[in-house]
Parts: sequence; structure tokens; C-alpha cells
Amino acid sequence: MASKKIDRLSFDATLEELETIVHQLEQGSLPLEEALKQFEQGIHLVRAGQQKLEQAEQKIQILLTQADGSEQAVPFRPEQGEE
Repeated sequence: MASKKIDRLSFDATLEELETIVHQLEQGSLPLEEALKQFEQGIHLVRAGQQKLEQAEQKIQILLTQADGSEQAVPFRPEQGEE
């Protein structure tokens, strides 16, 4: 799968593809060259997934503006469970 195709995958599809590669590598039955290709593909998928998460976080920060309507973004802080 080319890098451009990876960029077009949804986050969920990226994660599924990564899980498939991890499963294949964990089985240990791939020849060395194929394992290296799969590992490289996995690295590309991880980077694409991280980029998608960063973009989502940026959108959340933009949407969570201060209550007074100012344009300053507030960092996203997920609510902590009850302690």
C-alpha cells in the first residue's frame, strides 16, 4: 500500500491495517524480506494515524473556544473518571 493510499484511509481503517500487520509479524512465519516490508508499512501507518489524531485534536481545540467568544483556542482536557 503506497503512502498516498495510507493518507486517504480513515483512522479506523488505518488502525485495522496496522493490527493486521502486527498479527502477521507476531506469527513469525513471514520471510525476512516480507517481514521488513510489513514493518515499514506499519511505520507508515503509525505515522499516518498519529497525524490524524493530531489533526482531530487541533479541530477540538478550535471548537473549544473560551466562553467569552474570544478566538483563543483552549487545550482539550478529557474529563477524568471519578476518583
